[in-house]
Amino acid sequence: MVPNKKMEALLNKQMNAEFYNSHLYMAMAGWFEGQGLPGFAQWMEVQAGEERAHAMKFYSHLRDRRGAILVGPVPAAPTKYKSALDAFQAAFDHEVRVSEEINKMMETAMAEKDFAAVELLRWFVSEQVEEEASTDAVVQQLKMVGESKGSLMYIDRHLAKRKAE
Repeated sequence: MVPNKKMEALLNKQMNAEFYNSHLYMAMAGWFEGQGLPGFAQWMEVQAGEERAHAMKFYSHLRDRRGAILVGPVPAAPTKYKSALDAFQAAFDHEVRVSEEINKMMETAMAEKDFAAVELLRWFVSEQVEEEASTDAVVQQLKMVGESKGSLMYIDRHLAKRKAE
């Protein structure tokens, strides 16, 4: 069943937003590399891969339902931050906005009785809880350590352990 035009547009919009999210996290990874924080960069690289996989979930959903797949240009992402905390706070704030968009899509899918989209979006609702929690955990740690370079290096080593799933 092809999604109705309203849902098709929203699914395409979110697919493209997820491609941007991947781009954003790669830009953050690059910034962390420039700061000599390879563990933070590793965390962001893994996150970028997850975001690309999210985009592909929308792509596959549209393909499987014979909907139009409209891949658009990816806007430039910010490349400068004041600190590791500033970058992770930006990531957390971004994830909160993504959650809001997913929730709006869920409302529309339910109103449109697009139950296939509802099922897809249920996964994203749960995923966004995890996304917010994981970025917020790092934000809270960075707030605790303040300007301590030793603590920052400890967090960097810890974040380097993150591997793609």
